[in-house]
Amino acid sequence: MAEILETIMIVSFGCSWPLNVIKSYKAGTTKGKSLAFLCLIFFGYIAGITSKFINPEYMANISENWYVVFFYILNFIMVGADLVMYVRNYKLDKQNGVL
Repeated sequence: MAEILETIMIVSFGCSWPLNVIKSYKAGTTKGKSLAFLCLIFFGYIAGITSKFINPEYMANISENWYVVFFYILNFIMVGADLVMYVRNYKLDKQNGVL
């Protein structure tokens, strides 16, 4: 049951990331974005993924609970994409004289 609740939490967070990446792409600016926040979330997902792989109980049942780490990795990729959009938008801001 704990794995299911954790997955619900991760999926809930994960639903917002694709929308955020699209918004970042369309906006073309870093205004309203926090690099520190994105980095903290990114490293938080690294910690969550690592915690699964070093947990012997989880690894013993990974064939039954693979979906939890799958959604951690999917969110990690989405946050990574948003970080890439941040770098892209930062460069655009510099080109446009915003920074």
